[in-house]
Amino acid sequence: HRLLYQAFPTIGGIVHTHSRHATIWAQAGQSIPATGTTHADYFYGSIPCTRKMTDEEINGEYEWETGNVIVETFEKQGIDAAQMPGVLVHSHGPFAWGKNAEDAVHNAIVLEEVAYMGIFCR
Repeated sequence: HRLLYQAFPTIGGIVHTHSRHATIWAQAGQSIPATGTTHADYFYGSIPCTRKMTDEEINGEYEWETGNVIVETFEKQGIDAAQMPGVLVHSHGPFAWGKNAEDAVHNAIVLEEVAYMGIFCR
């Protein structure tokens, strides 16, 4: 998580889960589109999914490289981490953050709920 704290200075807490519905989106390599007010209250736009990590990234310093693909996704898409407190790592699962650990956990719970609702909005 160190790289995310360095890249996104507004972050004070980070959570990584394998919550069922958000992980489904991540394993499918799909961003979660904004489909309603619950989503919009917490996440500004579609919750992005990173690119698939390379074998070299997976077999190397995996945790560091996971942070790299998250930062890369936000930079390439021009996303502000303060406006988008979560991401899906392709083929893996969700990460969420906030101003502190409690806020990060809350955002992870909302991300899971939004992922669940998003399945039925397709």
